[in-house]
Amino acid sequence: MTLVEVTYELQSPLSEEQLRHLGEFANIYGLRRFRLDDSKKQLSFEYDASRLRETEVAHALGRAKIVVTRKVN
Repeated sequence: MTLVEVTYELQSPLSEEQLRHLGEFANIYGLRRFRLDDSKKQLSFEYDASRLRETEVAHALGRAKIVVTRKVN
């Protein structure tokens, strides 16, 4: 298992609908957890890089209609 963390800067605070979509991320194989930092408008994901690619995490964000401005790390 190769754990990787990626952090994105959010365009705006998340809506209730977007937060519900985040709850569905638990169903993505390889995604271990996520952390939301409202004060910095950042969303971090920890995932198993041997099972999931960063592009798949970004794709899941798009499906949840979560707009990010940039990748922080």
